[in-house]
Formats: sequence, C-alpha cells, structure tokens
Amino acid sequence: MSQMTITLPDGATRAFAPGSTGMQIAESISPRLAKDAVAVKVDGVVRDLSYPIPADATVAILTFDQPEGKTVFWHSSSHIMAQAVQEVFPGVKLAIGPPIDEGWYYDFDVEKPFSPEDIKKIEDKMAEIVAEDAPFRCEVKKRSDAIAHYSGKNAIYKVELLNEIPDDTVTMYYQSRFEDLCRGPHIPRTGIIKAFKLIATSGSYWRGDEKNKMLQRIYGVSYPKKAQLDEYLTRIEEAKKRDHRLIGKQLELFTITEEVGAGLIMWLPRGARIRNEVENFWREEHLKFGYDLVYSPHVANRELWNRSGHTDFYAENMFGPMTVDERLYQLKPMNCPFHIQMYKSRLWSYRDLPLRWAELGTVYRYERAGVLHGLMRVRGFTQDDAHHFVAQDSMEAELVWTIDFCVHILKSFGFTNYDIYLSTRPKEKAIGDPADWVKAEAGLRAALDRARLTYQVDEGGGAFYGPKIDIKIKDAIGRSWQCSTIQFDFSLPERFDLHYIDRDGLQKRPFMIHRALLGSIERFFGVLIEHYAGNFPTWLAPTQVKVLPITDGQLEYARAVVEQLKAANVRVSLDDRSEKIGAKIRDAELMKVPFMFVLGGREADQKAVSVRRHGTGDVGSKPVAEAIGLVTAEIQSKGMPQA
Repeated sequence: MSQMTITLPDGATRAFAPGSTGMQIAESISPRLAKDAVAVKVDGVVRDLSYPIPADATVAILTFDQPEGKTVFWHSSSHIMAQAVQEVFPGVKLAIGPPIDEGWYYDFDVEKPFSPEDIKKIEDKMAEIVAEDAPFRCEVKKRSDAIAHYSGKNAIYKVELLNEIPDDTVTMYYQSRFEDLCRGPHIPRTGIIKAFKLIATSGSYWRGDEKNKMLQRIYGVSYPKKAQLDEYLTRIEEAKKRDHRLIGKQLELFTITEEVGAGLIMWLPRGARIRNEVENFWREEHLKFGYDLVYSPHVANRELWNRSGHTDFYAENMFGPMTVDERLYQLKPMNCPFHIQMYKSRLWSYRDLPLRWAELGTVYRYERAGVLHGLMRVRGFTQDDAHHFVAQDSMEAELVWTIDFCVHILKSFGFTNYDIYLSTRPKEKAIGDPADWVKAEAGLRAALDRARLTYQVDEGGGAFYGPKIDIKIKDAIGRSWQCSTIQFDFSLPERFDLHYIDRDGLQKRPFMIHRALLGSIERFFGVLIEHYAGNFPTWLAPTQVKVLPITDGQLEYARAVVEQLKAANVRVSLDDRSEKIGAKIRDAELMKVPFMFVLGGREADQKAVSVRRHGTGDVGSKPVAEAIGLVTAEIQSKGMPQA
C-alpha cells in the first residue's frame, strides 16, 4: 500500500504514507494543532501521538480541551509527580497513579505521611522535570521480564499488578530518569505541562481494602496554561465554602455518628423539613404524570437475589445475609426484584402497558470505609426508583417520555445544564445475549436522538443487566454530579419469566426500564446544599421566614404575625430572645433564612413588617398581608434565592 486514507472528524479525508504518526497528521493540519495536541484517537482507541498508524483509519487529534485529552494530560502528570517523589525520597515504593475526574493521584509506600514541606520539595522537583522537556517513550516488554525486573527492585506493588495481567506482554513508559508499568497513552513531552499544583494528601489502603497496608496518596492538578490553574484554584476555594458537610453542620441539617455507624445518615429536624418538601414534590409530580406509587420490604429471601443475578454480579456491594427461620435473607441493595414480583401478581394485557411504578425505596449497599463521604457516598440511602414495564413496540417512545420527565424534574430544582452519557455493555460481569445488548443500545441512541439531546458514549459503563443513559447535572460552579439514570433491561424480564398478552392474543415478553431521577435522596440533598451553598430556594428552606421583634414591646404583635404566616402554610420561627436586633439579624443570616420580618414600634402601630432578604438586606416596609403574599408567591413559583 503506497498510501493510506485518514478520515478526520469533519469527514474530510487525507492521504498519508502507512506508518504516519498522529503528530505528523496534526502538523499537516496546522502548526497550532500540533502545538496543542496531547494524543490521537485511531478508530476509537486513544494512543500516543508517536503511534505509527498502519492502514486506513478514522483519526481525531486530541487536545486538553477534550475529555480524553485531559485524561492523557493528567495521567502523564501523575508520572511526573511519581518521578519527583522517587527522586526526593529514594527508596519509596510506587503503587498506582491514575487520572481522576479533575487531576490525578498517586499512591506511595513511605515511612511517614507527607508534610507540607515535603509537598513543596516535590513541586520544586516537578518543575525541574517539566523544564527538561523530556519525551515520553513506550516500550513493549515480556511480562516475565517485567516481573523479574521489578522483583529485583523490590517493587512489590508492581509485581502484584503484573501477576494479575493475563497477557504475555506489557508496556512500560519512560520519561527523563523514570519508568513505570503503564498502559498509557501519554503526552509527547514533559514540557507540555505549564502549570500544576499538588492540592491534597491522604491515607489510602492499597486497592481500597482495609486489610492491606495504608499508603500515602498525593492529589494534583495540572493545565497547559497558568490561567486555567488559577481558575481551578478559585473554584476549589468556592467549593470549600460550599462543602455540604460543613454547611450541614452549620445549618443543623443532618448528622453521622460512629455509635450508629459510618455511612448511615440521621436527618435532623431542619434537614428533615427539606427532605419532606423534596419527597412531597417528587410524589406529586409522579402522580400528575401518570405514575403509580408502590412500597416494598427492606429485606427478602436470598433466593430472590440469586434469581435476579445480584448475588452473582453485585455480591461485593451487598451486606451479608441473615438467617431467619433457617433460610437466608438479604438486605436489599435495589428495589427492582420487588417490583418484578408485583408485576407477576397478575396477568397483564398490552392495553395495561406501560406500567410506571415508582418508589422512594431505602436500600443498603456496602461501601468501603475509605470512600464514604458525607451524604455523597453512604451505606444506607433512599433511592427515587421507578420501573416501567413496556410493550415491545413502545420502548423507544417510552424512553423519550422518560427522558423528558427526568429533565422536567431536574429543572424544577434549578438544574438546567447537563452532561449526558450513553453507557454500553461492560466488558466483564454482563448478562444476556450480546446481540440483545446491541439492540438495546440502538434503542437508547434512537431515544436520545429523538429527544434532540447531545450525548457522549461511555464504553463499558452499563449495568450488568443492560445499557443505560446517565445524566450528570452541573451545579452553580460548573461541577458535574451523577444523579439521573435510565437503564434498559431485557434480562430480568427473561430471568423472572414476565409476560403480557399482546394484540394477537399471544404472550410476549415485556421490556423493562429502571429509572432513578435524583439518584438518591441523600446524595441529591448533598448536591442541593453545595449547588445553593445552603441558600435554598424559599420553597425548600427549612425556615422560610424569621420574625424578629426589636424589643419585648413588640412580642405580642410578633406572635400574631407568626400565626398569620402559619395560616398561610409558611414555615416560620420567632426570635423572642432579649438580644439586640443586629444580633438577631446576624444569626438569621448565618442560618440562611430567606426572609426576615423585622418588627419595631412603628411596624406594630401600622400593622406592617420591615422585610429583609437574606444576602440582599432591607427591601422596605410592607403591610403584613402584602409581605406574606410576597413570600407565598415565591414559594408557589419555586423562585430561586437572591444572590
């Protein structure tokens, strides 16, 4: 072959000699692209820019601006940090150093935790390595040779990883004076990394198992421009202010104690009020849009989980079984098998379908102690679950309907920006015929296209029983949070032998949609706290109005105003302490109460209140009825809080 045809993302084609690299293709397109390039995607596989493309292919040049480019950039940064640690602390044992959602980490086996002074030395050494502008280079090695090499260096973690690799060959990456076992790919040179910062350290058990040795983890971020690092650091400072654990304590919303157990949430009265509003709205909207509500037990015969496949594919996330009447029972990690049993309680016709059954079902899943995080990663949580049982010829339309309903619910809580992913068949732990997976994925693609939504493909990210659509909401400072999931399931209807009678009088197998919109009440509540920084919209605020009499002389009038607010279904409290009004206002501001009604002698005489808004200040004196109307109108419209 004298020439090969390279197809670019815009559909244009160009001829190159076989063996041309991604960098050569980037240079042919533009010098700027070649300067910004970090990797190349060849027929869907991300590779080093130095990779020689052997034949006709579809090629995309990746930069830091693309998610896959960021992954390569941050992975390479972790190698630079590992080299710096190794040179500052000779004898350190290297574990693993993957890229994460924003940045990277690397785990090290060292004698003592890293100090702030250690981190400064590591950063200084990283700057030297970056300044070398050393190339990244890949070599293929026999696995046996790599095991012998690392065994000789007493690199126990690398040897353990190598012993689990089934292939006869592995790849090693080199830069400057450093080597690491790695699949890659990596950026062309260390000098591409123009700005970086080591942002945190923590202890981490090897492979997340508490039975293994505690390692020391360093987190970092890096960017091709200093301005990008500055923007990130500003955002991180804002994120710290929004930490749901700190705000939750300040606003007295929830608590977690060792006496009860890690990852188990207790809702305090103020947090419970917000949860109640969320759940009431959730129920009202589901009933309005044609769902039926159901309830299921917290525990079931283990045979149910055997049949559903959970004990085969999800056992590590399930709490151990208990013995009842000489039979094994299991705390539920999911609600779906119960809804399936409800479906089997009678025979259904195509006229009955779709069935849309929703439940706020509390489930229990084992999470390792090291990953528990406030409300975001817990061991007991209430899933806003639903299952649709759908006739075969209605699946695509039902998926479109479900997507629309999901977007409607998220918008009601103030979330309008999303990242959407189509998650396909996992490489391991997948059940069912691969051909069915192809059909199911095609159905999800068609539904997303009909809904006119832009999405990305998450290869291998599906559940074990079917592909899914994941919707990640973006909060007020641009962070993405996984909340909504719409999953196609052709397996469980088969496993449980579900049927309906179709138009032709014959039994057909229904399709099934698993759907969670908020994900879990706990995690969604944590996201709400951080999105609003505790400044909840008035309809969600635990206390919507605080009544603040200036002196004891206005207490009687203040109590009358409180009763009028209660009659209007407003959540109100009275600050009747003998404190100066400035202190009362300050305390109400700290508790982020949306409205404050200040009452002095003039207001009492005029049957008025002086209205203050949290974060805004005085908005003027108003008659009581008008002030209450202002509050109730905002509650009913679910208006957003003031800045």
